[in-house]
Amino acid sequence: DITTPVLFFTRWITHYCAPVFVFLSGVSAFLTSSRKPLKQGSVALMKRGLFLVIAEITIVTLGLGFNPAFNFIFLQVIWVIGMSLILLGLCRMISEKFVFIAGAILFFGHNITDFFTIQRDGVAGGLWNLFFLAKGSVIPYAPGRMIIVLYALLPWTGVLFMGYSVGHWFTQAFPAEKRTRNLRIAGISMILLYIILRASGIYGNPSQWNSKGHFIMSFLNTEKYPPSLQFLGMTLGPAMLLLSFFEKLKPDSLLPVQVYGRVPFFYYILHFYLLHFIGIIAFFASGYPVSKATETFIIFRPNDFGYSLTIVYLIWAFVVLVLYLPCKWYYRYKQNSKHWLLKYI
Repeated sequence: DITTPVLFFTRWITHYCAPVFVFLSGVSAFLTSSRKPLKQGSVALMKRGLFLVIAEITIVTLGLGFNPAFNFIFLQVIWVIGMSLILLGLCRMISEKFVFIAGAILFFGHNITDFFTIQRDGVAGGLWNLFFLAKGSVIPYAPGRMIIVLYALLPWTGVLFMGYSVGHWFTQAFPAEKRTRNLRIAGISMILLYIILRASGIYGNPSQWNSKGHFIMSFLNTEKYPPSLQFLGMTLGPAMLLLSFFEKLKPDSLLPVQVYGRVPFFYYILHFYLLHFIGIIAFFASGYPVSKATETFIIFRPNDFGYSLTIVYLIWAFVVLVLYLPCKWYYRYKQNSKHWLLKYI
């Protein structure tokens, strides 16, 4: 009742980004760590995870909030990938089977938390929010300073662990036909699981759908913060099917997309800063006074600031196109440089 179908589906399609990103991060973690001895591979994963957590607190937070005083630290998808890689590095030293079991329990079982409550105040409540329920949770750590937790850790850790557990499907030794079949079976199974759980309402999402009014939007309106099992089925199921169909595409046909895919973190960082610079220009062009710049957590983003959806789409297309050449340049630079820092970006 408070949105339109176009606005709803614009937001809905973006839901695919985080789960696919985290899942494929798990796949990538398997492919990179499996080439090294167990301990060396695990340590490498933990180092990369630590780098990502630090990058989230510094580079990403600055790009998102544009607050050089860092009064607000945002913990989003990069933080959960980083922490999950640290946990993965520890867990895989126990065994690969342990990673799969832990991942499956977190992936399929974390919505058990919907059936009981815990005191949300104090240390215990803060940790509970951090690990399981974060949805814009605020953790003050000094006067005028706070951490804003947007992504709960452990549900996303389950996604990354499951991606790691199927990572061997993507090795050169694994038959392409079998990989395609596995992806299609997994994708269809996840979609069916989502439909069954969503229709029955017995498990997998804290809120039910409404058969009245906007039925389709209500049915698709699953919980992302934290990611419910229904949300993961709705997003990862189709994503796995798409991966299976990509097997038949010739590599040359994917070249424009590969430019971004080869340097995803570089693009992710750059797009925040470019969007914020565009936002600053739009802020002053719209006639806002400087006093309105600090009205929200995000500098130069007052509550009543914004444009029509058409303008938003045009800005999105502009940002994607503008960053094509920087991403292409950076990939070539990365290929020709041996600087240790480049392997993390």
